[in-house]
Amino acid sequence: MLPRQFTGVRGLAICVVALLWLGGCSQKTPPVESNPETESTAPDSNAIAPLGAFELDADLLRAAALTPEQLSQGWVRLFDGSTLFGWFVVGNANWTISDGVLSVDRGERSYLCTSIQVTDFELMLDFRCDADTNSGIFLRTDPQPEDVALDCLELNIAPPDNPFPTGSFVQRRKVESEELGEFDPTEWHTYRVRLAGDQVQVFLNERPITELTDFKCKPSGHISLQHNSGRVEFRNILFRPIDPKPLALDQDWETDWVKSEAEGKKLEVTPEKTGLRLVGGLGQLQSKQQFDNFVLQASYSLAKPEVNSGIFFRCVPDAMLDGYECQVNHATINGDPFQPADAGAGAIFRRQPARIVLGDGTTQSHITLFANGPQIATWVDGIQVTDFRDTREPDENPRRGLRLAAGPVSLQAHDPETDVVFHTLLISEL
Repeated sequence: MLPRQFTGVRGLAICVVALLWLGGCSQKTPPVESNPETESTAPDSNAIAPLGAFELDADLLRAAALTPEQLSQGWVRLFDGSTLFGWFVVGNANWTISDGVLSVDRGERSYLCTSIQVTDFELMLDFRCDADTNSGIFLRTDPQPEDVALDCLELNIAPPDNPFPTGSFVQRRKVESEELGEFDPTEWHTYRVRLAGDQVQVFLNERPITELTDFKCKPSGHISLQHNSGRVEFRNILFRPIDPKPLALDQDWETDWVKSEAEGKKLEVTPEKTGLRLVGGLGQLQSKQQFDNFVLQASYSLAKPEVNSGIFFRCVPDAMLDGYECQVNHATINGDPFQPADAGAGAIFRRQPARIVLGDGTTQSHITLFANGPQIATWVDGIQVTDFRDTREPDENPRRGLRLAAGPVSLQAHDPETDVVFHTLLISEL
């Protein structure tokens, strides 16, 4: 007999995750380290599907591919179109996914929250709803917000007779009907939000609709979608950091990097028109700056999918690759993207494999790496591939345990077969 905590639908979901862990990275849904804050509280026998029960769909992922322009602008998808990977549910409501659309229409008040907590960012999403729906997008929020006038920001989705109709910030600023203009909530509309410090701007269908300045709010928190009443749908949920700072990857690379190599392991570093080429190794370029909590965005190209490189972070200064490693390797087993041969691009190496290998790396690829406290997440070409929380005991060396202290970033040359060009590398500190 199963213990009580493993009975029911929620228990079944926990058991499924455990079985996938035992099955290894050949499964289509990878294991995620335990994180009590991100466990779903929603499912019961009446719910459509508990968190984690949605199947990763490679065809939908390909359909969700961002354009090269969007990738170069730093956008990633918070919602991949087929799963709730990177999210957790608070409250019992029937969050469902169909044809790349996230929807909810019944249940108690509920929040679908990102696992990551962010400070300054730009968010863009499409929404539509029934005429009487009451919903909202919460920024810098706790999983269960208590006072939206002080603790977070709630950008409302609500009918005209609501005290804070669509476009308004609840308890902060009401958008009047003449400001909103002609608006049919049953059609798709796009919110774009830019949040920086104590200033927030909102665009509705790319038209400025509202803004706040000098407001009080938590400095950091989750992004969440609310079910309050009525049907609401979301799609194309995109996120990017703002004001990232580049590290030099041209002829001036030595202003930002220090080269080192293991004895007898030659590393060649060559500036090219499109970036900085690393050939050979074992060696590294270690940044002169140190970073603790940040969003890093890098683009690169490999000579072949099997080339082994990596982006190390929170490194021990002046050490050879003693840090967390974000894997740069696109090799697969038998051409199956669900079977990475060496953890997969975007993997947190030896901690969590990539749930899918996206692309072969020989054309320009993009990795976004998020690190905030013990929470680490990665995206490859705009699709999230890991969601990892380091629950190990603290240690100065991330190879052995949790490191929260700032450290350099290192670009790895793994072996004599390494041949990689890093085109861009930008960092937004949190």
